[in-house]
This record gives sequence, C-alpha cells and structure tokens, in this order.
Amino acid sequence: MSKLSAHSPACAPDRIDPDDPAADRMIFDRILALAAADGARAMPRALALIKADLAEMVARHAPHYAAAVASFPAEAEAGEDAIEEADLRAFLIEHGARGADEERWLAAILARRSLEPNHLWQDMGFHDRGELNTMFRRHFPALVALNSGDMKWKKFFYRQLCEREGLMLCKSPNCDVCDDVETCFGDESGDPLAALSRLARGG
Repeated sequence: MSKLSAHSPACAPDRIDPDDPAADRMIFDRILALAAADGARAMPRALALIKADLAEMVARHAPHYAAAVASFPAEAEAGEDAIEEADLRAFLIEHGARGADEERWLAAILARRSLEPNHLWQDMGFHDRGELNTMFRRHFPALVALNSGDMKWKKFFYRQLCEREGLMLCKSPNCDVCDDVETCFGDESGDPLAALSRLARGG
C-alpha cells in the first residue's frame, strides 16, 4: 500500500468535534508525525517554524515530540519563503478564529505545505479530508464560510490570493459551467499525481 493511500476516508475514526480541545491534539500530532518522517528536511523547514515555536507547540499539544524538537540547534531556521508564502500566511492569519498562537503556527504550516504536490490533507499529514476540515472549522471558520462550495483548499487559497490582486482565474461565468470543475471540486480520496497522469494520457 502506498504512503498516500495508507489512510482512506472509509476507515477514518469517529470525527472529533472541532469545538473539543482534543481536536488540537489530533491536529498537531498528525502534522508533527509527517514532519518527523520527512527524510529531506528537518522539522523547522518542513513546517516553516523556528525551534521556539515548535517547542511551545509540542509543550501544549504533543509532548511526545519534545525530545525531537529539543535536539534541534537553537539557530535552526524555518527556511526561505517561496514567493507566495508570505501572502498566504497573512491571508490565513487574517481569517483566524481567535488570533491564537495555534492559528499563527497553522498559517505558517499551511503556507509551506501548500507548496507540496498532493491533496492538502495528505500534505498536512491528516488521515482524510474530514480531519483537515476539522482543523479549518476549529481555527479558520471564516474560511469555511467563504469556501461554501467546498472547493479544494489549495485551489481556494490561490483563487482568493489572485482575486485580491485583481486577477481572474476562471474563464467561465460560474463554476457549474467551467471545464475545470472536477479539478476544483472533485473527489480527494485518491492519489492526485495518478489522476494527473491519467489526464495527460487522455484517460
């Protein structure tokens, strides 16, 4: 079984209520587990957070990662931003529920992980899209309201940023008649790279 398909919506556990403080334990445990398994980058670069932020995060929500975070040098860097990261980070913070540290951390993480090639729930380490949506409902409910059509989150982010710059991404008057509706709203249970490969072959 591939890494991406190891967890599917069909075998997901009972959903955690986004208002339950236990949701943060799930959210940050999933994110940290994925970053800890990253063989190419240390956790600060994988999550775009400096050591002090990671240390506070694990102290609050995932103390079993405290030793791993403590092993990083004090000067461990979050890495250089990609061109769109700062704008996306600011957009997310603007729509945070409480202005809490958790939302600032998640904004940095989401902006960095959105650069990865898979579905966002996979690139965040969640077991399915429902867990990702629990995170958004808990920490960014204003974005859930804005994304009322349940557009795929990466598409939604960049559409929002482009519209802020006065750029229109959609050539159609509405989503229902757009040729890309499946790309923006389709199922997310599979491997997006495999789907792209099929499209390239005309399948």
